[in-house]
Amino acid sequence: MIYLKDVVTLSHHPETCNGCGACLSVCPRQVLRPSQGKIEIARRDACIECGACQRNCPRGAVTVNAGVGCATAIINQMLKRKQVCCDTGKNR
Repeated sequence: MIYLKDVVTLSHHPETCNGCGACLSVCPRQVLRPSQGKIEIARRDACIECGACQRNCPRGAVTVNAGVGCATAIINQMLKRKQVCCDTGKNR
């Protein structure tokens, strides 16, 4: 499933990556994959911007603007919050 094509804020910095795979084990959408001893983005548009990869990367090789994507909208809906799904600053 792709939320919106070419809008994901996910970035990977291979020069910082040590290939530990911490990001792989926490990504709910299998967005990342191992490649030549490092990690690379395999399915960028499948990212729901939950931020798990960034929070678990010990080297800071993965960054994402968590809280602006599909995951936030789903979580807010489940919690019956009236917060918007994108980071517009409204309804906070």
